[in-house]
Amino acid sequence: MIRTFCCCVLLAVGSVALAAQQADPRESKLQVLEHLWNEAQVNRDASALDALVSSRFVNTEWDGELSDKRKFLADIRDPSFKPAAVNIHDLKMNFFGDTAVITGIYRTQGTYQGKAYDHVGRFTDTWVLETGKWQCVASHTSLLKK
Repeated sequence: MIRTFCCCVLLAVGSVALAAQQADPRESKLQVLEHLWNEAQVNRDASALDALVSSRFVNTEWDGELSDKRKFLADIRDPSFKPAAVNIHDLKMNFFGDTAVITGIYRTQGTYQGKAYDHVGRFTDTWVLETGKWQCVASHTSLLKK
């Protein structure tokens, strides 16, 4: 009897540990959306970004500039903005019900108004799942010291 009980406890503990190791399927979905965001920026695809950000989107740039969705998309369309690459890594995701807070490190390179830029920084994106669709409601970036 004791042996059976111990086996059941070990099996339960092993099952819980295995379940904890399996990735949350929301993580892979949001990782794809983050990378689609980066592609859309490089390609200056405002319509793709329009689908990814909420109508109540708030963006805080590395220099402290604050913008809403309209201004954010207008900046993407600006012909003097020419991103060449946007890469992210070290993603960490925290879920709070249907809300995800994603942090990571980014590097973006390109030119703006004819001047080259190469920024490395941290970002925080907040995504909300509404009516079966993830949308970013807030994004914040800050530069890392070189």
